[in-house]
Amino acid sequence: MRSHYCGEISERQLDSEVTLCGWVHRRRDHGGVIFIDLRDRAGLVQVVFNPEDEAAFATADRARGEYVLRVTGRVRHRPEGTVNPDLHSGAVEVVGTAVEVLNTAQTPPFQLEEHEHAGEDVRLRYRYLDLRRPEMQQRLQLRARVTSSIRRQLEEEGFLDIETPMLTRATPEGARDYLVPSRTHPGRFFALPQSPQLFKQLLMMAGFDRYYQIVRCFRDEDLRADRQPEFTQLDMEAAFVDEEAVMGVTERMLRRLFREVLGTELAEPFPRISHAEALDRFGSDKPDLRIPLELVEVADLVAGVDFKVFSGPANDPRGRVAALRVPGGGALTRKQIDDYTELVGRYGAKGLAYIKVNDPGQGLEGLQSPIVKFLTEEAVTGILERTGAEVGDLIFFGADKAGVVNAALGTLRVHLGHDLDMVEPGWRPLWVVDFPMFEYDEQDGRLYSLHHPFTAPRAADPAALRDEDPEALLSRAYDVVLNGVELGGGSVRIHDTAMQQAVFGLLGIDEEQAQAKFGFLLEALQYGCPPHGGIAFGLDRLVMLMAGADSIREVMAFPKTQTATCLLTEAPAEVGEAQLQELGIRLRRVSGAQ
Repeated sequence: MRSHYCGEISERQLDSEVTLCGWVHRRRDHGGVIFIDLRDRAGLVQVVFNPEDEAAFATADRARGEYVLRVTGRVRHRPEGTVNPDLHSGAVEVVGTAVEVLNTAQTPPFQLEEHEHAGEDVRLRYRYLDLRRPEMQQRLQLRARVTSSIRRQLEEEGFLDIETPMLTRATPEGARDYLVPSRTHPGRFFALPQSPQLFKQLLMMAGFDRYYQIVRCFRDEDLRADRQPEFTQLDMEAAFVDEEAVMGVTERMLRRLFREVLGTELAEPFPRISHAEALDRFGSDKPDLRIPLELVEVADLVAGVDFKVFSGPANDPRGRVAALRVPGGGALTRKQIDDYTELVGRYGAKGLAYIKVNDPGQGLEGLQSPIVKFLTEEAVTGILERTGAEVGDLIFFGADKAGVVNAALGTLRVHLGHDLDMVEPGWRPLWVVDFPMFEYDEQDGRLYSLHHPFTAPRAADPAALRDEDPEALLSRAYDVVLNGVELGGGSVRIHDTAMQQAVFGLLGIDEEQAQAKFGFLLEALQYGCPPHGGIAFGLDRLVMLMAGADSIREVMAFPKTQTATCLLTEAPAEVGEAQLQELGIRLRRVSGAQ
């Protein structure tokens, strides 16, 4: 039906006849001449209709926004002074000689201009219209280029694209599964996969050596601002590898991706820091290195002061007292400090102590703070020296359990960096390595895997594993972080039955439970399992970063809302009684449900 895409028209087609199909983006009538900006997935082109071509002019005159047209015309230079440098087709226009209305359109519920903004609920309700907007077209085309680049790189490195099941067994720990009732096995359920983790390990045991998959995953999580119940994951696994091999493949893939898609070079190699160092310096295991602010430990300086707010955590083995120097932060108003206090309160902090440094040369007299009177001069001098505070700076403090301090000051650091325009331009990738094997949950009184229970420990054998303090054990795990966003996480896996059982034991999973939940894995480990490892990426998150979007919903074709509903199809929806009976399901009202 067409010879070219609208957005592809340029001076290369000068004086030639073209046939285009697309939507009316704008229509303008200027002194008897009709201009239509015709749009398709490649972009826009301006079409001019002159009254001399009576039939074409009359049809164009009836066209309205979002009408679907087929236009034939000749390409010419735009008149002097009307060139649009923002368009690929901006130097030319098409003089329409024939036009056909392929379909009419009602007035859309919102304007499809790039600069127009409609509420997200309206955009999701009419997603098929929202996706016509050039911005959304460009984002989904970017997503396609991302996956294409990833596939090329991995396949050149010998990875095979292998599908794993969508209907599988429920996961015993972690986020909730989406369950699928089985009609042929009444009372039993499949689960939609949260990850292909176990299947990709089984593929390594099966001898496929290198596997990848761009796969849909599902998690029935509680409401969170930027999570989706279904999301896309880049999954990779390789046999006979160590950490260096997996990280090397990942770096090569990301460097090629950013070079091909964005025309930018990433660091080679990516810098690495340990999990402990990341928390100590940045309060986060996914630090944004573009922000030149760091936390400084000061617990030793305040351990002996009478100020219990500081000395208590300073003397608590699980506590922490940290300082965050903000250059020029002395200019912050009381209102701004109160807002930051409210911010850290959301992460468990009971307050936000601070010192304004008016003149460090005057000692305590040169400082402005409600807490200075509770500190010794020696402690204050040590804090000023260790933080490198200068005239006009402000020092924030966090004093609590280490987890609370890290979460509160880590978040404050990011907000300050953006609010005070401290974020440096560019892309700053890094690896975070040497993760703890386990984290202790004080509320449950038990250990949990920091990554997952199939991550290999650094311990040489199961006996060494049992002899060490579980909370001091390090894993062979690694996360890749870009500009403060965790792109992916992976690890070398356990490939020995005894080691896997020892890890299960530390997690409180006895042999009977392990057999019931993971019997197929434990059995497979006994048939010659090779050393193997891998990594998984959140593809939606990666594309969001590359597109400069604010939410993963902006780079997904048909996302759900924050309440995990689809406004377009009105899912989830009720099903008929007959279908429920066939599945052997009877509904009952849950307490508190509407």
